[in-house]
Amino acid sequence: MKSSVLLIALLLSTVVFAQQHTPLPHGMVYGKKPDTLAMMSATKLETFMGKKTRISTTIEGRVIKVIHEKGGWFELDAGSGKVIAAHFKDYNINIPGNLAGRTVIIEGVAQKQFIADDLQHLAGDTVTGKKQHQVKTDTKRKVTFEVKGLQVAK
Repeated sequence: MKSSVLLIALLLSTVVFAQQHTPLPHGMVYGKKPDTLAMMSATKLETFMGKKTRISTTIEGRVIKVIHEKGGWFELDAGSGKVIAAHFKDYNINIPGNLAGRTVIIEGVAQKQFIADDLQHLAGDTVTGKKQHQVKTDTKRKVTFEVKGLQVAK
């Protein structure tokens, strides 16, 4: 009788402790482990890209928020109020929701997304039908990042 009560108490305690979320340990990897040899800060990414629209790189930055855990959709702080929209290339990867606020290292492909005005500018078309000769600023461009691997840094 005492052994059955002890067994039930032991089972209940393991169920209670199993439901608690453990904090993310330093070095936790999702996807493939990023190569940190040529890593740069997320705040320098857009400057590093220059006029290139797409590059493969490794960056380090702070996660602002996790949008979808399934597929690993999240936003990374790019400094000066800018945001890098990131998602995993492999949709089967799930990231934890408590990743927000943590510093991560991600490896993958960064790409500048253009809005319709920029595409018209590149085509030479404007509303008035005349060619536009002035260069548009990069403030309307959004940077996205297709992640191959993520590692929790801090």
